[in-house]
Amino acid sequence: MSGAPRSMAALTARRFARHRMAVAGALVLVALALSALAAPLVEVWLGIDANEVDLLARFEGRSAAHPLGADELGRDVLVRLLYGGRVSLFVALATALAAAVIGTVIGLVAGYYGRWADAVLMRVTDGVIALPILPLLIILAAVDMSKIPLVAALAETENASLYRIVLIITLVGWTTVARLVRGTALSLREREYVVAARGMGASGFRIMATHILPNTVSPIIVATTLSVGNVILFESVLSFLGLGIQPPIASWGNMLNNAQELIYEAPALAFYPGALIFLTVIAFNFLGDGLQDALDPKAVHG
Repeated sequence: MSGAPRSMAALTARRFARHRMAVAGALVLVALALSALAAPLVEVWLGIDANEVDLLARFEGRSAAHPLGADELGRDVLVRLLYGGRVSLFVALATALAAAVIGTVIGLVAGYYGRWADAVLMRVTDGVIALPILPLLIILAAVDMSKIPLVAALAETENASLYRIVLIITLVGWTTVARLVRGTALSLREREYVVAARGMGASGFRIMATHILPNTVSPIIVATTLSVGNVILFESVLSFLGLGIQPPIASWGNMLNNAQELIYEAPALAFYPGALIFLTVIAFNFLGDGLQDALDPKAVHG
């Protein structure tokens, strides 16, 4: 019995390994994550402060002190890119995971119970899908959190803009997972083992947790991975418009925002964060494609 899971895991790993672009994407993401985690070490190694303003070093070119040069305030570009990667990747992963949890719960309830629960929850889902996402995100990002009682205390914290972006994008990003899980739950709730569990008196929560949820893990993983790239783009757009992550916290999006008026004077300040956003989104999309092929139960064995 223990050999089956191991063989299935090995089969999945072999399928994924055959997807060269997915493997390359995974390696790129690992390199980006490790680089972002190493930001404090690089900061100490260079002997600088990522937020320290040095007007005498404005637009300084690449050197031993500033490997990628300095920005319009004399801050080191490399260290700020690494710290910006921390923020952008955290927002993307936290938002994708939170949206996956919400979508999974809604999809399970709608698919298993059906009838009025399915009708209500899916109409809410359709309503969210029908909304113009970018204008809605812009409106929500412009709301003053200090005027909302439930999150007023959160608005006073240093990372308020970061938490706000995670919350806002999560509110509209759960629909894909919800529809995928709901479709799987609808097909599984009439299976013999689910009917048998129900006949033995198992509660709906237990059936969903032990019999239905494990069979929805694959589409959840794929949908969550593919959504990370979209979250990074949304965060970048909002930060570029000045409605996302606020200085002095660095993110790739607000670094692009700061560089937009300097595109002719210092094009590298826009190129570096833009290239990292592009590379990260492409890598997550390739990773999602590879996982979809590897986890597909209908794929050819071998």
